[in-house]
Amino acid sequence: MSSFPSFPSPSEPGTPMAASPLTRAVLEIDEYASGLGWDQPARLFALVDTAKLRAQEPGLAAQLGLDEAPGNATSLTPIEQDELPRGTALDKFLGTIAWPDAVVGCALTVERLMLPPSAEGTVPNGMNEKQLAKWVAAHPDRQEVRMTVAVLRDGARESALRLREKDSPNEVLTGADLVPGLAEALSATFEG
Repeated sequence: MSSFPSFPSPSEPGTPMAASPLTRAVLEIDEYASGLGWDQPARLFALVDTAKLRAQEPGLAAQLGLDEAPGNATSLTPIEQDELPRGTALDKFLGTIAWPDAVVGCALTVERLMLPPSAEGTVPNGMNEKQLAKWVAAHPDRQEVRMTVAVLRDGARESALRLREKDSPNEVLTGADLVPGLAEALSATFEG
């Protein structure tokens, strides 16, 4: 673990209230990533049970500012992991991860270029990944998006999408199945 970001407490003004602890964790990570600005590398987070963290690792909880946080028995604490290795494909990197038992879930935030569904029919056939990425980057309808995807060991999933052109906490789209491929890859880090 390389750094311990300061995440807003769910009771702080400006932090959206969410229905589930996983949704709150995803929105906290999205807000943290937003504070770092755009054009950032992918970031990986372990998700731990806050109450267990306080009980089993009081020193770490204090370092994260959780020792005095209000007690929410169902909250999750995101802990940022070491920087992802540059030049390694994300799917290959995720295939190397094994989490300790104390980690109940994980999350990843990554920026990508996306095209609206209306542009899907205009994608030329026969391009490799590099050619396709270059074509999308040059497309006039491309949109930059930050995706934050989280999964729990029990299979629960949540995602948050933030468009660069609508960079506001009020414009973040959430849902369990927004980025299914990335959710599957994160879930696979708990198998085996």
